[in-house]
Amino acid sequence: MTARVLIADDEPITRSDVRSILEEVGLEICAEAADGHAAVREARAHQPDVIVLDAGMPLMDGVEASRRILAERDIPIVMLTGYGYGDLISRALDVGVAAYVVKPFAADSLAEAVAAALRGGHTRQTLAYLRRPDR
Repeated sequence: MTARVLIADDEPITRSDVRSILEEVGLEICAEAADGHAAVREARAHQPDVIVLDAGMPLMDGVEASRRILAERDIPIVMLTGYGYGDLISRALDVGVAAYVVKPFAADSLAEAVAAALRGGHTRQTLAYLRRPDR
């Protein structure tokens, strides 16, 4: 059975890039969302196996969306962020995201993070820190 993925990012081009990368490695995209509220709603409706979501979305940020999703269901979440340090990452870890990937990301880094999150399931100890391709 193919793993089902929910992609949540307010940038349509990023959603498209993530979709292409994950479909290329054989994952099924079951839903997309453009803000945090929609991410929570789509997670309930589609019951994905893993979620890839942006930290900085409108209406509700990715950390709060993750908190609400994880309060209802144990699911690995890979967070996309423009920063690899600081308060945002601390908040994401406290909430329980499985991994984070720093933008801009290489295709293989994203695919590896999602695969690791799926293998490891959701645990607070699982954190894949993946650097930008230029570092």
